[in-house]
This record gives sequence, C-alpha cells and structure tokens, in this order.
Amino acid sequence: MKREDYISWDEYFMGVAMLAARRSKDPNTQVGVCIVSEDNIIISTGYNGMPKGCSDDEYPWEREGTQTKYPYVVHAELNAILNATGRNLRGSRLYTALFPCNECAKAIIQSGIKEVLYLSDKYADTMSTLASKRMMDSAGVKYTQLQPGVSSITLDFVP
Repeated sequence: MKREDYISWDEYFMGVAMLAARRSKDPNTQVGVCIVSEDNIIISTGYNGMPKGCSDDEYPWEREGTQTKYPYVVHAELNAILNATGRNLRGSRLYTALFPCNECAKAIIQSGIKEVLYLSDKYADTMSTLASKRMMDSAGVKYTQLQPGVSSITLDFVP
C-alpha cells in the first residue's frame, strides 16, 4: 500500500519557496519564490537579498532612516525570474510567501508567468499591491492565496 500522508504539489512547491526564504539575510522580512513549469518541474528559485557582488555586510538592512535597504534589495520574485537565466517561463506558476509588489508584478507579466500562488497578502490595501492586482487582472495572470493542508513541513537531515 502506498503512503497516504504525502504533501500536495502546491505544498511541495510552497515548501521550496519557504526554504529559499531561509537564505535571505534580511532581518525583518524573508521572502522566497519557486517558479514551476506546467509539468511540475522546478525552473528557478529566489529570495530577497542584495545583488550578486554586493556584500550583505556593506549595504544597509534598515527599514527607516537615511540609509535603507529599499534602493538595493532584489525582491524574491525578480531574483527567481533573473535566476532562470533565459529559460522559458511562459505558462509557469510562481509560488511566493508574500503577494508581489507592483515592480515584481511587471516582471511576472512580462516573463509569461500565468499564475501566482501566495501565502500572505498583508499589504493588500497598499497602492503597490492594488497596482499589482490591477495589472495582473488586465494581463490575465491568475493569483490565488494558497490554503495549505499542512501548517508546517519538517526537514530532518538524519536519514
């Protein structure tokens, strides 16, 4: 008899996105992304962080003040799209912890991603999120708040 307590595809790919988020050095917000082909093959992953070649120790991580992280950090969605290094993203799905901002929505639309699955929409009432939803609606990009059947996935490094 086969095992019955396995996770769904959506839970698996969101789990990969959440694991990618653990790579972020951001002390406040860790976001991860997993981009998946129509036939459930992982194309790319990404997380929010500094661009390649820009030291995590030399750039600011503050959210307020004269020197903040905002002009420097690459969002997880854009990072995953760029990490795909030219692979075809048309018709793919993007799994993310946090609903994409308007700048990432532009990249999602332009790259041909057809669906965004997300966990949190905590900035739903901001202009950035409202713009994202408006653009994705116009472009026919579906977005769905994922309701996983499990609350956590535990990884054990001991076989």
